[in-house]
Amino acid sequence: MKQIIFIFAFVCLWSCQDDDNGYEIINVAIPEMMSKTEFRNSVEIQSAKPIVEAGKIYAYDDYIFISDKDVGVHVIDNSKPKAPKTISYLKIPGNEDMSIKNNYLYADSATDLLVFDISDILNITFIERLEDVFSAYDYQIPNEAEYADFNNFDFENQIVVGWKIVQERREIIRNSELVFNDAALSNSSSAESSSVGVGGSLARFQIVQDYLYTVGSHEMSIFNISQLSAPVLETVQPSGWNIETMFYADDYLYLGGTNGMYIFSMENPASPSYVSQFTHWEGCDPVVVDGNYAYLTLRGGNACGQLESVLEVIDISDKANPTLAARHTLDNPYGLGFKNNSLFVCDGTSGLKVFDKTNPLELQQIQAFPNVHAKDVIPLNNSLLMIGDGVMYQYQYDDNGLQLLSTYSLN
Repeated sequence: MKQIIFIFAFVCLWSCQDDDNGYEIINVAIPEMMSKTEFRNSVEIQSAKPIVEAGKIYAYDDYIFISDKDVGVHVIDNSKPKAPKTISYLKIPGNEDMSIKNNYLYADSATDLLVFDISDILNITFIERLEDVFSAYDYQIPNEAEYADFNNFDFENQIVVGWKIVQERREIIRNSELVFNDAALSNSSSAESSSVGVGGSLARFQIVQDYLYTVGSHEMSIFNISQLSAPVLETVQPSGWNIETMFYADDYLYLGGTNGMYIFSMENPASPSYVSQFTHWEGCDPVVVDGNYAYLTLRGGNACGQLESVLEVIDISDKANPTLAARHTLDNPYGLGFKNNSLFVCDGTSGLKVFDKTNPLELQQIQAFPNVHAKDVIPLNNSLLMIGDGVMYQYQYDDNGLQLLSTYSLN
């Protein structure tokens, strides 16, 4: 018995010393996998169901489309804005974004692009899949993970559909935050004659005439959609670094990344060309543009890497040399949008804030809705859509500002 105790004590002493000399207990993310064949066979058009985690919001005609993060898209009949109603659900594993033109809905599904015919909204049909057109798939590694273990993942034949967090004793890796296998990941008509929907400021998809532009963390993929039912991947090109959002205005694309705003000219729509970059400190960065000014929010206190939360006004009159024109402190901003001289800013748990931007250099707050959670907005012609914390809000415009029209629980 004493011998066993001695051996145990020796092992413990060796282990403890070893820990002190470069080992620690960390959270490791282990991917939960599905074969690509099974993954691609799981797309379905289903009856309405509650949303688990609301993601992007998109408006088209009398309908609102809301993504359920990584699992699908919910279709809401908004022909009566005071009483919206969910009518169907598109099960699309790995979905994050969508865009619509002339009753064709384009949606990502991990590495693939899918096409749906929504001309009969009560009988939506899945008609096309372009496989492996997105090489830089966002694997949505959990924030609490310090290491992502892809050792048993077959990048050619499998898809990550979830994560399991386990604690493991591993050698300390200095000067690193989240670690993963970079090498493995790298292998991986005119407005007058068409109807195109509207996305929020957190969108990564934009349709401009005969092209669908999509952006991932560092690549832009351009699809020719002149034949709507059969898109063709035309170009894949670098987009910047850690890109999160895309906005189109006046023949330019504005990409919001964690370290800046990138401007691309669309003189050649099949291959947008880099013009310039406005650099800021690390921060989550949606951007909208009106005339000679871009408005972007930077959210602090999170994985985006900064402490401050601000609204920045950028002078883009010289596209080759964008400059900071003004800054305004916020609490924890997300998306934003504008209509005429009103700028709508979603300030997270601090609610929706409305600014008068008649003079972009001296924004004036004119209205606030502090008792709502605000994530993103779409300013439509007759109403403002807003989403946050499992609720969709609709406001109508009047001479006194915004007036609440309806609230709709998504859960």
